[in-house]
Amino acid sequence: MRILHTSDWHLGRSFHRVNLLDAQAAFLDHLVATVRERDVEAVLVAGDVYDRAVPPLAAVELFDRALHQLAAAGVPTVMISGNHDSARRLGVGAGLIDRAGIHLRTDPAGCTTPVVLRDAHGDVAFYGLPYLEPALVREEFKVTKVGHEAVIGAAMERVRADLAGRPEGTRSVVLAHAFVAGGEPSDSERDITIGGVASVPAGVFDGVDYVALGHLHGSQTITTRVRYSGSPLAYSFSEADHRKTTWLIDLGPGGEIEAERLDCPVPRRVARIRGRLEELVEDPSLERHEDSWIEATLTDPVRPTEPMARLCARFPHTISLVFDPERAPEDPLASYAQRLKGRDDRQIAADFVAHVRGGSGPDERERTVLYEAFDAVRVDDMTREVAR
Repeated sequence: MRILHTSDWHLGRSFHRVNLLDAQAAFLDHLVATVRERDVEAVLVAGDVYDRAVPPLAAVELFDRALHQLAAAGVPTVMISGNHDSARRLGVGAGLIDRAGIHLRTDPAGCTTPVVLRDAHGDVAFYGLPYLEPALVREEFKVTKVGHEAVIGAAMERVRADLAGRPEGTRSVVLAHAFVAGGEPSDSERDITIGGVASVPAGVFDGVDYVALGHLHGSQTITTRVRYSGSPLAYSFSEADHRKTTWLIDLGPGGEIEAERLDCPVPRRVARIRGRLEELVEDPSLERHEDSWIEATLTDPVRPTEPMARLCARFPHTISLVFDPERAPEDPLASYAQRLKGRDDRQIAADFVAHVRGGSGPDERERTVLYEAFDAVRVDDMTREVAR
């Protein structure tokens, strides 16, 4: 069976101040054309269809158009909700849409009800695991430990139990939206860390033939059978070096996997440049970036006059300007920036405790309280957003 794996469309998202709706529409047209040209038999969308729980009308209309195009192509589509989606909103009308061959899986309780498709070699069961927020689904999965590994592990136990009761030779595919160990994140994914632990081991998905992952925006192979498609467009400058693709997966009669990366349309290249202003506007080696979306980091010790205007004269699509002045190692501002670099909110809070105590950081009990406070705020924000 030939499968096209995609994820993280983030319909309605902008790139800094640039509206990406036309680029997203071009990608969806490309997706439907690929389905027809490459004889795809199933399309998988592994979450984050929208960029936020209540998307703008234009994004909803684009999604509606994509559904009609996929249904008209006559190729079954399985999609799950991600951490950016409102599962309840995305799932409205799922039963009716199901009749058109568009199978929405947004309810955690339905993870053991697969979409079963047939090819010349028998059945393929597609299990959709929508984004599982541990604090919200722990009762559904009857887990005592709150964490992504616990709830995804419990969901996969149900999947394997259902699969064991199906005819011998049934092949299996799981869609999931999670941060799996070994994956490389970028700046544009929303934090889903619980208790300071972000990732789950790939082994939690053992027992199925292919796992179509969403959440991380770079196309990645965790194992032969566990892959991220990545987002179809760059949504942050940290993705400047990404090759944006979908996965074309051929699932053999015995569960064998053959995978091919298919390039997505690129509306405009993304580039990061760094240096003193005079160097950037004069350096001939930067000519290749003159038509790119640019993030420029200026290292001038003193902020130059009208830097954005001067940059845009050469790089008209400069949309992000960062100042990172060159400083001597003994400069207190340099050491402070270095201490903060690469540290998350929990680590910064722990450092603050150590600072006000004169060097003694939080003990284990206090660290647990800090982590629980951050997790509670994040879950509350998510619950409020979904309830809007």
